[in-house]
Amino acid sequence: MPLTDTAIRKAKSKFKQYKVSDAGGLYLLIKPDGARYWRVKYRHGGKERLLALGVYPHVSLAEARSERDDAKRLLKQGLDPVTARKQHRRATEVATANRLIA
Repeated sequence: MPLTDTAIRKAKSKFKQYKVSDAGGLYLLIKPDGARYWRVKYRHGGKERLLALGVYPHVSLAEARSERDDAKRLLKQGLDPVTARKQHRRATEVATANRLIA
């Protein structure tokens, strides 16, 4: 059963961290301190991987689902979403550094 925003808000922290699943590998990790983290679990190259999407409520349920779908599209193209994100960040940092130097 897919998550709803109401179910997310009502989820209480417990003594141990736990997961509340949505669909397609997306879940909300709820820590003992009450923090809620979006994660996507997927397989690439025969290994299980984990993609962090952000913190609820800064990243809404709709945004997390959209990010999950983007990651699935990258997987269909044969790319690892974590590696693609790292490469994009590096390219952005280099471009910013080049603009500051010039």
